[in-house]
This record gives sequence, structure tokens and C-alpha cells, in this order.
Amino acid sequence: MVVIELAAAFAVAGAASNAVGTAFQRKAASVSSRGGVRLLAELVHRPFWMIGMAGVVCAALFQSLALVNGPLALVQPLFILELPFALLVAAPLMHRRLPRSGWWGVGCCVAGLAVLLVAAAPHGATDQAPLDRWIPAVCVCAGVMAAAVLLAGRGRPPARRAALLATASATGNALTAALLKSASGTFSDEGFTAFLRSWQTYGFALAGVCAVLLLENALQAGPLAAAQPALTIGDAVVSLALGITLFDERIRTGWWLVPEACGALLIIGGVLVLSRAVQRIVVLPVPAEQRQHAV
Repeated sequence: MVVIELAAAFAVAGAASNAVGTAFQRKAASVSSRGGVRLLAELVHRPFWMIGMAGVVCAALFQSLALVNGPLALVQPLFILELPFALLVAAPLMHRRLPRSGWWGVGCCVAGLAVLLVAAAPHGATDQAPLDRWIPAVCVCAGVMAAAVLLAGRGRPPARRAALLATASATGNALTAALLKSASGTFSDEGFTAFLRSWQTYGFALAGVCAVLLLENALQAGPLAAAQPALTIGDAVVSLALGITLFDERIRTGWWLVPEACGALLIIGGVLVLSRAVQRIVVLPVPAEQRQHAV
């Protein structure tokens, strides 16, 4: 029980760190009209951006510690808290007031997540999975990502493109977390040399890069209100499926499915509200060459 609580604490810390990183990076980028490499060259000299990068690095460390100590089905859903944290940090940082609807969204996300996780009670995690489980899991995730990208081809409505690309990114995030859990377990049990020899180490790096690129395209393709729900809910759902199929994780079923469904509905409602609130509070300049694709 203590280990599960430790995993939950690390996951919440990771969500908060990622939110701080995102908010500070966007604050740094919001005062620049440059794009591409020139924007990056400018940002590395700004304290806000460096604080943001430190937040992202800490988030990755906290996520690794959480995954070593607890089930994937517990850790990844807790990262839903990143969205409420990001809104609470970004509002004062961007000198904006948090709208009343934003507070309702925060409350719905937190309450829904609490109800869902208490009812589901994820348990039974292991660090490793045999190769005959990894191969179909990786193939299915890659297939879902490829199909979503193909369906989000140019000419589609912006909201649909954003949602599909965010779904692909969410699948990549969940796969990254599963691979990171395995690699972190190897590091914890066998040391750094075994960690470097593990194929999962290079797998989570590749999957993570793909997920980030898909996310950037999703945010460029359409409104945040379309992308964020698919990203948030998709990550949690795919992580749950991977935790069960790869690591023998279990959740409670039977009548427990009723409060689990109620918690999920609260989360979905909260994410929809918060996505619109974040879109109003955090506004980034769009490079000229990208304006024709932005909404």
C-alpha cells in the first residue's frame, strides 16, 4: 500500500512539474514573433524558458519513479491533473484571471479522477513483459497512430484533424510510458549497463519523439478544445489497456463499473471546460507561414 501511495505522489508531482514547465515555456514564447530555429535560439537565453525546461526534466524523472513503484493504469491517469495544474499556473503567469468555468473544470477533473481511481483500484503491476506480448502491443499502437494520421489528412475539418492527431499522440504517449516503465524497472533491478542494453530504452525515446511531433501537429491543425480531450482521455484509456495486457495489471469490475463510469464522465466534462479556458488564457503567436493552417 505504501508503494502505491508513493507511486501516486510521484505521478502527481510529475503532472505538476510538467504543468509548470509548459506554462513557463509558453510564457517565454508568448513575447516572441519568431518561429523555427530562430525561436529556439532566442528562448534558450530566457530564464522563464529555462525554468520551463527544468520542469519538463523533473516531470520525466517523477514519471519514471512513479512507474517503477506503481501500475501504469494508476500513474498515467493521474497525469490528467496536468491540465488543471497548467491552468492554475498559467493564469497568474499570463496576467489573466481564471474564469469561473475554469474552477468548475478543475473541480470536475479532480473529483472525477478521485472517484475513478478509488473505484478501479489498479493493482498487480509487474515491471517486465515477455516479447510475445510486446510485439502485438507495439504493432497495434503503431497501427492506431498510422491510421489516425492518415484519417487526419489535409482537407479534413480542423477540429477533426486536431482530434485525430491528438489521438495518435495520446497512443504514442501511452506506449512511451509502458516502455519507460519496463526500462526504468531494468535500471532499478539490474543497473545502468542493463538499462543501456534494453531495447525498451531506445523504444521509449523513439515513441516519445513521435508523440511530441504528433502533438505539435495536433495543436497546429485545429482548436485546443478538440485536441485536448482526445489527448487526455486517449492517454488514460490506452495506458489502461497496455497495463492490463503487458504487465498483468487489474482493476475492479462488476458494480464498480458504475462509479468508474461516473468518474470518467466527470473527467471528460472537466477536460472539455478546461480546454476552452486554457485556449482563452494561453495564447501563443503563430508564425506567418503557419497562420493558414491555424484556427
